[in-house]
Formats: sequence, structure tokens, C-alpha cells
Amino acid sequence: MLLPRPLLTLAALVAALAAPSVMAIPGAVVTTPQVRAELVAHAPEGLGPGRPMALGLLIRHQPGWHTYWKNPGDSGLPTTFAWTLPEGASAGDIRWPTPRRLPVGPLMNFGYDGTLLLPVPLTVAEGFKGERLDVTLHAEWLVCKEVCIPESGDFALSLPREQATAGQAEAFAAAEAAKPVPATGAQARARIDGQAVVVEVKGLPADWQGAALDVLPATAGALRNAAVPQASWSGAVWTARLEIDPQHTESPPALDLVLVRDGVPAGLEINAPVSGSWPAPADAATPAEPAATPAAPPADTSLGLALALAFGGGLLLNLMPCVFPVLSLKVLGFAAHAHDRAKLLAGGLAYTAGVVVSFVALAGLLLALRAGGEQLGWGFQLQQPGVVAALAALFTLIGLNLAGVFEFGSVLPSSWAAARARHPLVDSLLTGVLAVAVASPCTAPFMGASLGVAVTLPAPQALTIFAALGLGMAAPYLLASAWPRLAGALPRPGVWMAHFKVLMAFPMFATVVWLVWVLGQQAGIDGAAALLALLVALAFAAWAFGSRSLGVRARTGFGLLSLALFGATLAWALPAWREAPPAATAAAAETGWQPWSAERVAQALAEGKPVFVDFTAAWCVTCQVNKRTTLAREEVLAEFRARGVVLLRADWTRRDAAITAELARLGRSGVPVYALYAPGGGAPRVLSEILSPAEVRAMLAELPAVAAPA
Repeated sequence: MLLPRPLLTLAALVAALAAPSVMAIPGAVVTTPQVRAELVAHAPEGLGPGRPMALGLLIRHQPGWHTYWKNPGDSGLPTTFAWTLPEGASAGDIRWPTPRRLPVGPLMNFGYDGTLLLPVPLTVAEGFKGERLDVTLHAEWLVCKEVCIPESGDFALSLPREQATAGQAEAFAAAEAAKPVPATGAQARARIDGQAVVVEVKGLPADWQGAALDVLPATAGALRNAAVPQASWSGAVWTARLEIDPQHTESPPALDLVLVRDGVPAGLEINAPVSGSWPAPADAATPAEPAATPAAPPADTSLGLALALAFGGGLLLNLMPCVFPVLSLKVLGFAAHAHDRAKLLAGGLAYTAGVVVSFVALAGLLLALRAGGEQLGWGFQLQQPGVVAALAALFTLIGLNLAGVFEFGSVLPSSWAAARARHPLVDSLLTGVLAVAVASPCTAPFMGASLGVAVTLPAPQALTIFAALGLGMAAPYLLASAWPRLAGALPRPGVWMAHFKVLMAFPMFATVVWLVWVLGQQAGIDGAAALLALLVALAFAAWAFGSRSLGVRARTGFGLLSLALFGATLAWALPAWREAPPAATAAAAETGWQPWSAERVAQALAEGKPVFVDFTAAWCVTCQVNKRTTLAREEVLAEFRARGVVLLRADWTRRDAAITAELARLGRSGVPVYALYAPGGGAPRVLSEILSPAEVRAMLAELPAVAAPA
């Protein structure tokens, strides 16, 4: 939900009415420390069918910063647009200007710096009759220097239908002049020759023949971007030998290429059909790609082992602190029905069903989104501030209920409360669902390799692994519900249960503290404060509506006040959660640690320095334990310094496609992950998820010491 836009003042209204062309609604410009992005339009004859019209995002980069082309190269992400236009209007695809090479160590990217306009064609149907055309755009881009920062912006413009809009005519003309044009009359073909593609082009324009040409691959994932093309002329035929990426992910039947000539702003587009069979991707990493995607182990051996690890990981999951508060609810249920074997067994089966079905459903959603191109990993739901806030609110309500502040029966409609009493199995099933919601981020320490294998297997086998994880987690409670002797050992229901119920409220509140801290890492101090205010308003509403001691008049008055407070705090919270915290992260503030990026890794390796990367997240409890017990120890840090190791921290607290992709290359789908990249190529060394100083020192002992400066 967005906040209502503020009303225009009288002076602003007069100025808006007097404006002859574009009226900029608040949000037309987004400024960050790295770029200034502005939504602009070009309609020199006004809006109408057949008239020249275009929209565009004008990006002015700060010195040293750059964004990416549709093929970003070895790292990076292209800029994306999502338009909202009225009926009768539509926006086309981005008309990408010709990019330039952006070398980063042994890697090669393609993109833009300085001032950039990304235009799109705008069309209006015959039936469009509005006086103005309201345009909104959600854009996302990755801006990089030594570090890469994913950024986004929401923009809006209101364009007059009959008046000319040409304030950015020069920028649109320059973008059009820089757009690659089809090489009319040219004929291109390509053939596979070992580990290279040989491209031949004839019929290029006369002023291009004999010139030194560069070639940029518009088709991503097939060619080695950093390799220098071996090009030559034979009369009017230009030939280039392009290296195939050893870990290529695409084997296209035709290559889309852009030829570039010095001094000419626009490249030439060619499409070269490929003859011959593409070689199979190599298994080993090369210096141009520090980490290759590992091949999935054979199914006959890996699946059985992954199932065993998943079941064992599920068993151990019951000991994790992020799961214990939910399991305390099961303890209450066990105590209430300890001597009613039928109800105990039914509750255990319902809880098991809730756990298994939730794990399989969550895994199915993850696999479906990844198949659709989304860069997601296990535990992705806690990368969204809204999900974290919803869980914090739920645990707050559960804690207040256990503490006796309110009763659910006083808040829920009588029919719901009666249904809840008639169907206690539904409570057990939903307890299993809740347990999975908060437990999934804790699974990686026990089964990181199994999860990595699971996301590479066919969907039925992958879902079987996640079902085994759920069975392992639910097994102790299922066995206890089916074993009469264990149930009989529990004390009989009595007064002690009322005290025990209040005691169980405190683990709930402790979980809320953790979730507030997680959201603070995602959205900064303002986001955490907004969540705390929202929880206070929620607690007030729960007391107002659910307290049995209040009369009808008092409950109505306090209830309406609590709803007003809740709405006001929610209006403050939602924008605060959408904004990322300042770029200066906690990782950068810690001595010796820098934010991770693929460019930093490549640069350090090119300088002959080993790199240690801590893939972490605020919601990962094991990550925080390892950080404090091992990675923050002075003797461990001193050993890193003695070996000249570059320390990078990849913070996955919020969704980050680049980190997700790197985890996938390491064969993992969740955190924590600890990897050592050594100069000279070769696959990175991945350490265990439960880290110890001894393991880190043993790893560092294999590296040569760095001589102290004189």
C-alpha cells in the first residue's frame, strides 16, 4: 500500500496549469549516491497514432560507476523496465545503445558510464482520447564500481496529448545515433571449430571494409567475453575467431553479434547462423571464471545420500533456537493430551502432515520460480521485509495470548472459535506450517550439500529430498505421540499448565527480538523502529478487542483507537521497509572485511591474492554464531592478515541475484557458506557450515605466508 500523494499547494497548482509541456509528478527523478535517474519523454508532435513518440530512462552515472547492457558479460545484470500505461497506449522494448567493454581483472563486462539514455518506443491507439497520458515505470538496475549495488526506482510522468514534448530531444537523438543498426546487405555465417566459433561476414559497408573491428556478443552465455577476437580481412570478407566459453550455458543455432568501429557511435548488427555441434561445457573452472557450476552427482548415489542427510538434518533442526519457540506450542499440546492416546496420535499425524506438506510446497515454489528465471535460494521468504514483519506480528500475538493479555475466543467470531474447538487437528497442522516458515533458514548448516543437489535434480526427486527433511523434523513428535510410555511419563494436566503456558510466552517474545533485528539489517534503523511501533499498536489492538475485563463501550472505543494507530504505523512502516539501508553496511565497518562482489574477487585473484568469502544473512542464526565464535576472533583475523587473504562478506539478508548465482556455482542454495578462492584458477574450496577456528587455521596453513613490509 502506497502513501497518498500530498496535495499540491496553490502556487504549485498555478505553475502546473501554466506549464506548456510535461508535468512531472513527484517521483519522476530518483537520485542515489551512484546515479541520477530520470524518466523522460519525446513527442515533438504531441501524442497520436503514427507520430514520433518515445519514453526513456536518463541515467547520469557518478564518475567511475557504470550500468550494464542487455548482455552484461561475465558479471552484472541488465537494466529492466516494468511499465504501467492506460488502455490504448503501450511501450516497446529497450532500444539499447552500443555499449563499450568494461574489463574487470580477468573478466569482461559490457555496459555504459557517463550519461546514458535507454529509450523505448511509445505507441498510442486510435481510440485514445484522454487529455493527458499518465505513465509510471518501475526500473531496476545494477550499478558497479569496485562494488556492485542493486538499485531500483519508481517514476511517473503526465504527458499532454496535443502539446509537443521535446525537452530532451538531443538526448533522444544521441541515443538513436548510438543504437546498433542492421548491417543491410551483409551476409554472415559461423561454424564451430573445436573450442571456437569462426564467423565470416561479407558485404559490409564500404567505409567499414579494411577497418579494425571489435565484436560484442549480443547472445549471452555462449562466448568467452574476455577473449580477444582473432580478426582479419581477406578482400571484402571479414573473419573472426571467437572463443567458446568453457562453461557456456547456451548453444544457440545462430549468434547475434554487434560489430564496433572506432569513431563510429553506432555498431552494426549481424546474425550468423551456426553450423556444427557446440562442444559440451567443461567441468573444471578456468581463470576467466573463478567458480564453475558443479555437475550434479549421479542420481543413484547422490539421491540416497541426500535423503539420509535430509532426514538427519530434519532431526537436528529441532534443536535450533529459531525452531524452539514453535515447538513449545507442541509441548503444550502434548501436556494437554498426554493421557489421551487417540488425540495425541492424531495431533502428531496432523503436525507431521503440516511440516511435510509445507516443506514440499515451499520447495515447489522455489523450484518453479528458479525455473522461471528467478535467482532465489533456500530461505528466500525471510529476504522480504514484509514476510519478516508478518512473522514478528504473528509471534507477538501468540506470546500475548500465552501471557494472558487476550483470548483468541474474544477476538475471533464465535463460529471460528467453535470450529477451532471442534477441529484441534487443524491447530496441529498449522503449527507444523508455522514451524517450517521459521525453520527453513536454519536447515542449511546441516544439509547445505543436499539442498545444492536438490535444486539440480528433476523436480520429483528434489521434492522427495525436501519431504525427507520434513519427516526428519517431525519424527520425534510423531514417535512420541505413538509411544504410550513416553506420553505417560508426562505429568497429568493441572494448575502447573497455566504457569507453563505463561512461561512459553517468553520464547515467542525472544523470537520477535530476533525478527526485529533481521528487519533492521534489511531496512535500517527506521525500518526496525517502524516495526516496533507496529507491534505496539498490534498489542494495543489485541488487548482492546480480546480483553474479557473490558465492557462493550470501552472495547469499542479502545478498539477504534487501536485500529487508527495500527493504520498510521502501517503507513509509516511500508515505505520504510521498501527502502534499502545506506550502502555503508556493517560488513564494511568491521575491520578487515569488505562487501563482496564478483569484481572484487576477480581483481584480488588477478593481483595474486587469495580471497575468503563469508556468505551470510542476518536471519541465519548459524551465520551469526560462526561470525562471533570464529570469524571475529583476533587470532583468526591475524592469521588471515599473515597470509594476505582478502576478506569479503556476501550479505544475503535481502534478495541479491548475484549472490544467489554465486551460491549456485558453489553447489549451494542457502547460507552459511564459506569459500576460499585461490589465485591461479581451480575450483574454490568450500568449508563446512559449522565453522571452527581449527578448520579455518588448517585451511590457511596451506597458503604461503606474506612477508612483512620492511
